[in-house]
Amino acid sequence: MTQLRTSNPALSGEVFRVGETSFGDSMTISGAVNKTGILLICVVATAAWSWSLFTRSPEIALPLLGVGGIGGFIVALVTVFKKAWSPVTAPLYALLEGLVLGSASAMLEVRFPGIAMQAVGLTFGTLLALLLAYRAGIIRATERFKLGVVAATGGIALFYLVQFVLSFFGVRFAAIHGSGTIGIGFSVVVVIVAALNLVLDFDLIESGARAGAPKYMEWYSGFALMVTLIWLYFEILRLLTKLRSRE
Repeated sequence: MTQLRTSNPALSGEVFRVGETSFGDSMTISGAVNKTGILLICVVATAAWSWSLFTRSPEIALPLLGVGGIGGFIVALVTVFKKAWSPVTAPLYALLEGLVLGSASAMLEVRFPGIAMQAVGLTFGTLLALLLAYRAGIIRATERFKLGVVAATGGIALFYLVQFVLSFFGVRFAAIHGSGTIGIGFSVVVVIVAALNLVLDFDLIESGARAGAPKYMEWYSGFALMVTLIWLYFEILRLLTKLRSRE
């Protein structure tokens, strides 16, 4: 099959370059959708639990941010390199990330009431709009489109990495993190890039189903979509925080 590319690291390179599978054991789009739904339930379950815990005992809930963040990152790396383990690691990743989403959202909800539901609504609204546009052929994942999204995502990832390293030396990009025009403009760009990654994910999952990828790739595909959705949610949440800070 032809090489498939995306800016989502979970779906990059030759993720669907696999051997032959027996009849009935191949990945399907409906199967990937079902697995994504299960992962969403996992995220919502632990997010709701950590949110509830934060409202009762913030000092207990706060460590969940670290546990979920570090644990989710490790499990994500394992899933990327051991795709056949995804039926187990994908739900585990979703459960761990739910701890982060619930705790972080609850903290921001205290300062900005209603912000969490706004972020959730915008995230799923974006997902639905892009899915409909993709299915209708309004947005096509052409090679030029892929190249542009990959380059933009790589640039953002590199900036975040440099920023993380420089933070140890006391260097912080105040304008980017602030609620001024530059900070809001940066967040808008990142949200757009994160959203466009969904289009590439849709295209790659569809291509994987056509290529007859192994059945476990349904779980891996669901995991890949969750990576993008969680990133999109946090970027939307960050943008809303900046906008609400201006009020």
